[in-house]
Amino acid sequence: MHSTTLRFLASQTTLPQAGRIPGGTVLRWVDEAGFACASAWAKGACITEFVGGAHFVRAIRPGDLVEVHARLAYTTDTSMCLAVEVRSGAVHGAPLEDVVHCVAVYTAVDASDQPRTVDKWSPETPGDIALAQRVKAHIDAARAAQ
Repeated sequence: MHSTTLRFLASQTTLPQAGRIPGGTVLRWVDEAGFACASAWAKGACITEFVGGAHFVRAIRPGDLVEVHARLAYTTDTSMCLAVEVRSGAVHGAPLEDVVHCVAVYTAVDASDQPRTVDKWSPETPGDIALAQRVKAHIDAARAAQ
């Protein structure tokens, strides 16, 4: 599987800030969807190596329908590089709107938490190739800035 989508209602019990779901909660959802996607591809345990580029464009309100979509952009020998999108909206069927887009990298690990190899996945369609290029450029820029 090279994508995972989580759909759920933003909890009324999540500690809202001024009627909004906190950004940290949204980033936790990003990590959960990314982890599920990466672990499925790796067929085993993974650890989060990097999550970055999150730019929030709208708030999520308690009670909103939330969709978190994690998609494999490309792999390295031991890692899965993903694009993750969060969308939300009213539960009554209005179109969901963009909340945040970001990239994430997960490394497959063995029982000793050492990196292990994963199956290779390379983009083939023009859309997948463009996505892989955007994700790679963002990850490379973030690593260069360290």
